Amino acid sequence: MNKALLSLAIGGFGIGLTEFVIMGILPDIALAFDISIPVAGHFISAYALGVVVGAPILTGFGSKWPADKVLLVLMLWFTVFNTLSAFATGYNSFMIVRFLSGLPHGAFFGIGAVVAGKLSKKGKEAKGIAIMFSGLTFANLLGVPLGTYLGKNFDWSISFVMVGVVGVLAVLSVKFWMPALKKSSESNFLSDLKIFKRLELWLIILLTTIGTGGFFAWYSYISPLITEVAGHSPNVVSYAMVLAGLGMVIGNFIGAKLTEKFAPLNTVTIVLTLMVICLSLNTYLASDKVMVLVMTFIIGMVTFAISTPIQMLIIRASKGSETLGSSLNQSAFNIGNASGAYFAGLPIAMGYGYTSADWVGAAMAGSGILVAFSIFMLRNRKAKKVEKHVYS
Repeated sequence: MNKALLSLAIGGFGIGLTEFVIMGILPDIALAFDISIPVAGHFISAYALGVVVGAPILTGFGSKWPADKVLLVLMLWFTVFNTLSAFATGYNSFMIVRFLSGLPHGAFFGIGAVVAGKLSKKGKEAKGIAIMFSGLTFANLLGVPLGTYLGKNFDWSISFVMVGVVGVLAVLSVKFWMPALKKSSESNFLSDLKIFKRLELWLIILLTTIGTGGFFAWYSYISPLITEVAGHSPNVVSYAMVLAGLGMVIGNFIGAKLTEKFAPLNTVTIVLTLMVICLSLNTYLASDKVMVLVMTFIIGMVTFAISTPIQMLIIRASKGSETLGSSLNQSAFNIGNASGAYFAGLPIAMGYGYTSADWVGAAMAGSGILVAFSIFMLRNRKAKKVEKHVYS
């Protein structure tokens, strides 16, 4: 069972590596293809679009087969197209392979989260999901800095060869360590689509988009925050990314512990409140060379504490169609990725400085709290209706 969870973590490591390493080597890719950095940013959007499109579609098709076989196919797909990314020769070919590379991302995490919960002991489902997401956090701690170093000092394509190697390890681990499982969904895809009638599901998707968007508003502009605002040399950015990754690793397991103690929605609300506080504080502390690094670790820890509880929240809200609901949350996460970076960039473009991105992140996390309270109210209203029906 531990090996099965480890296989999911290895897959998560590969996914985290390919999603985030491109941010560090984007200037090198732009130079290789003779395009501007903003145009090269389209490659990040292409991957995110692949995640959004692939999550519900591949989950739907995969629901007909045993979950272990589906996870294996998804990792094979991931490995092939990420390896092909290293051999792209220009803008068009790289756009295509990045989109295709993103397609299995959401389905793997969506199905994997449900599988991780089922493989865990009763009452320890949050810990199982956290183990899977630990691969994503360790990718930020170890894989992304190494991949960025190799891409910058040798060739950008080596970073994606590295992703392909991790993909092969993930394929082998799923093949030999994952036990035989039942179909990822007991109902057919058309029946699964009925969950879209649930208001709470839509509110959780909105919560994920806005809440995690607050994280990406900060993370997308962490490099200029450290160099331009704090005055560090560019070399320090790599060490700061390691600090952020270490915070994410720790925060991921803290989030699991809090979920076991306070329930998913309560934990999400607590984490979002801490995000608002930390991001707001960072606007005042970022100019200090020491405190900006301390806050990088703290914000990484706080923000990634939301990953497990928010995944459990949507799994429970998608009862009967857990894998589809779980994969939709990954689509929402990537929409949050794009929207956080976009909205945070607006005040920067207006000349308000890089700390304004943290204010945007705090505002998005604060909006997430309002959505969380609306879910609380929706649940209370449902409970009162049930109570009224029982006593009538």
